[in-house]
Amino acid sequence: MAKKSQQKKNENLIAQNKKARHDYFVTDTVEAGLVLTGTEIKSVRAHRVNLKDGFAQIRNGEAWLMNVHISEYDNGNIFNQDPLRNRKLLLHKKEINRLTGALQDKGVTLVPLKMYIKHGYAKVLMGVAKGKHQYDKREAIKRREQNREIERVMKHY
Repeated sequence: MAKKSQQKKNENLIAQNKKARHDYFVTDTVEAGLVLTGTEIKSVRAHRVNLKDGFAQIRNGEAWLMNVHISEYDNGNIFNQDPLRNRKLLLHKKEINRLTGALQDKGVTLVPLKMYIKHGYAKVLMGVAKGKHQYDKREAIKRREQNREIERVMKHY
């Protein structure tokens, strides 16, 4: 049963930002909706999204997703939008206020972790993140390699 729900969850996954988990310590996550045009949602459903360099800002009490590349829809026409345009995030006022408080600390940013379709709507999982130092990244890689080696050894016994 768990496998079916996992498969269903992965079918809806559009894009994932693996580099964010490598570059940042993610302390908190929040799910946000996206304001998209018709051709943009078609590109999202075609998995033509890149979250790698994306981030979010809060301006004038509104959350904006910046630098996320949603490719132009192939069969689109004059209604195609700029792939790197800023997109509004749909959040409750309480969530925006909470994120504004969290972003006051130095070195804290809001990064997109995943984009997926939920009940027919495009959603983004945003993470409140603090940057890692180079030695933290090396430590994480070392720990991951050790765990892989342990799994290989345990598999044979």
